[in-house]
Amino acid sequence: QLWQTDFTYLKVIGWGWMYLSTILDDYSRYIIAWKLGTSIKAEDVSETLELALKTSGCDQARARHKPRLLSDNGASYISGDLADWLEDKGMSHVRGAPYHPQTQGKIERWHQTLKNRILLDHYFFPGALEASIEAFVDHYNHHRYHESINNLTPADVYFGRGQAILEQRDRIKRKTIESRRLHHREVAA
Repeated sequence: QLWQTDFTYLKVIGWGWMYLSTILDDYSRYIIAWKLGTSIKAEDVSETLELALKTSGCDQARARHKPRLLSDNGASYISGDLADWLEDKGMSHVRGAPYHPQTQGKIERWHQTLKNRILLDHYFFPGALEASIEAFVDHYNHHRYHESINNLTPADVYFGRGQAILEQRDRIKRKTIESRRLHHREVAA
């Protein structure tokens, strides 16, 4: 299991820059946790990771291998404090090649998708920005289909419903094709 993480920045008019820390499941693209704050520190990363561990249930699991963390080489990710925190939690950390954001392509794309939607509005209060992010995360996880994961939602894949949905789609498709064949034969006869 691999989690990608990164920060992006968003402007709140009259307040300045806010920084969004996000944890994304690499396989399903499910946004496990996110946190909006005013800084980019190792503490912000560990707080977001705490949310992710709690949300995913990994904090309670007696697993031999916890999720690996994939990040860039930002100051908050190369910090000794974060390394100590990850070691304490039994998590390993992989960093992408310097100046190669494609290594963390999924989280980079997620931030671009988020910004393309929420930056259509202006935000004057951090709470309004947070509410927009929360609504978009819900939409992204539960309603937005991804071509790269067989036109399923991240939640469908993350929670293991994907195969059943694909099988149901296949049954419907076969039934529809058979129905059309019968109709075509009737019309042609």
